[in-house]
Amino acid sequence: MCLIARYLEERGIATLVVGTALDIVKFGWPPRAVFMDFPLGHGGGPLFAAEQQLAIAREAMGVLESLSEPGQIVNLSQAWPDGDAWKSGASDESADDVRSPRDLTPRYQLEADRLLAEQHAAAAAGD
Repeated sequence: MCLIARYLEERGIATLVVGTALDIVKFGWPPRAVFMDFPLGHGGGPLFAAEQQLAIAREAMGVLESLSEPGQIVNLSQAWPDGDAWKSGASDESADDVRSPRDLTPRYQLEADRLLAEQHAAAAAGD
């Protein structure tokens, strides 16, 4: 998603990435992004929760113009309806939803992708 956002931005189309995995969004370095600590795949909000889905869209669009520097990520004020209970289920190895633990090592499909990511990181760090 972050690569697509950068591609579109380079062509003059404004984008906003809505992420639920902060480490992935940070490593992807999108032009603009918002984050919610929600289960993966639920960036639009909980299923059938139309009011919260609309609130997420409104809050995300409300911060769009304030994000002027590439790589900025704003935490939205939205909360998952059942609190953080979903986190224990996501890491419970006896549950149906078994996920591998995340690590901080970025993975790249091509060597050119790794080089580009390193260039962007160096530019963001002011090197």
